[in-house]
Amino acid sequence: MSDFTARRVMMVDTQVRPSDVTKFPIIDAMLDVARENFVPRDRREAAYMDGNIPLGAGRTVLEPRSFAKMLDALDLQNDELVLDIGSGLGYSAAVMAHIAQAIVACEADENMSAESEVALNDAGIDNVIAHVGALDVGVPEHGPYDVIAIQGGVELVPDAILEQLKEGGRIAALFMEGALGEVRVGHKIGGRMNWRLAFNASAPILPGFAKERAFAL
Repeated sequence: MSDFTARRVMMVDTQVRPSDVTKFPIIDAMLDVARENFVPRDRREAAYMDGNIPLGAGRTVLEPRSFAKMLDALDLQNDELVLDIGSGLGYSAAVMAHIAQAIVACEADENMSAESEVALNDAGIDNVIAHVGALDVGVPEHGPYDVIAIQGGVELVPDAILEQLKEGGRIAALFMEGALGEVRVGHKIGGRMNWRLAFNASAPILPGFAKERAFAL
């Protein structure tokens, strides 16, 4: 067992399972995906630590606990199409690709998206479509989606994103208020969103997902 493999097992055993994440597909995927290959090279030694991993420019890879609990709350199925917003270097897409039928990975940074494609190809993952574009626009041409996962903080979710969710679909978003946040899962029922609190977490707010600030003299 390599050092990184041992760290991956420890991550699951000490961060994921104790957070009441017990669904086998999630555990299996997080044990299988080499997280160290989906973070910046200078952060590889910290790939399995408890905490968000900075990607630069205010972006982050969500901590293992928060990401696993998000997947648990979304309850992905193996016949579903998922839109992964803010996919960064591809870790979230790689894990979800082990569970769902196909993933559309939306990333605004062209370099990060290109790196994620290389890492995904190297891992033999062929059911992820990498898309470069504004995160708050999403990827309507491949929708509608059964599930949407937003990999970062939000103050609001644009209507353009919610419109890409199928009737009966689910979306997970980390709503931030100051330094504190809570992950909520929304279900689209009758064309309207019904949100419920899942758990607390924290991450920087993604570009395009902040509220407009009122101008004051």
